[in-house]
Amino acid sequence: MTTQTATAPVAARTCTPEGRVTRSLLGYGPLAGTVFVGSIFLQGLTRRGFSIAHDDASLLANGPLGWIQVVTFLVAGAMTIAAAAGVHRALPSRWAPRLLGLYGAGLMAAGVFRADPADGFGPGAPAGKAAHVSWHGDGHLIAASIGFIAMITACFVVARYLSRTRHRGLAVYSRITGVAFLAAFAGVTTGSSSPAVVLPFYAAVTAVFTWLAIVCVHLYRRVA
Repeated sequence: MTTQTATAPVAARTCTPEGRVTRSLLGYGPLAGTVFVGSIFLQGLTRRGFSIAHDDASLLANGPLGWIQVVTFLVAGAMTIAAAAGVHRALPSRWAPRLLGLYGAGLMAAGVFRADPADGFGPGAPAGKAAHVSWHGDGHLIAASIGFIAMITACFVVARYLSRTRHRGLAVYSRITGVAFLAAFAGVTTGSSSPAVVLPFYAAVTAVFTWLAIVCVHLYRRVA
């Protein structure tokens, strides 16, 4: 006598074509930070005359190898915009993707409008800050400021959504990231080249890109 054991079919988790597009766009979130932060630290450690402890990353756009930082701004900005498009498709929020996209646009504009040489780095750079800011230097400062403010605001907007969906840990993490980035941004607006100001800002930029990556991964896993 033979017996047969019935087995229940295992339903494979599938993703719709729309879901695959959304996941692909969200995948640019982790990539944006990897490109931006990785490029800056590699350049900062290898570009002669540049000091990570004292110099702003925007100064890397000056000199014969300045094109590397320009491309870094453009590529990381485009990836951030793509991630923002994924957030738009995955998150029922009107402002979060807009703010993230504005941050990406600010990065790209910061690449188009090059920062003026300063602090002894770049052709003809003064020993301190530039006495007269060029039109493209003004454009860089404005673009970066708008982008930073947008990203800070995005942290709190996303935190509100996460609180509503009972992801309280991620919500708290988002608020902490926003506060930390705001404090670091306030520090660099003083124009100080002190390591006590510059290094925390590098850490904050790294932290905010890490936050973007974690949010994108969280949404990626929830896409049906």
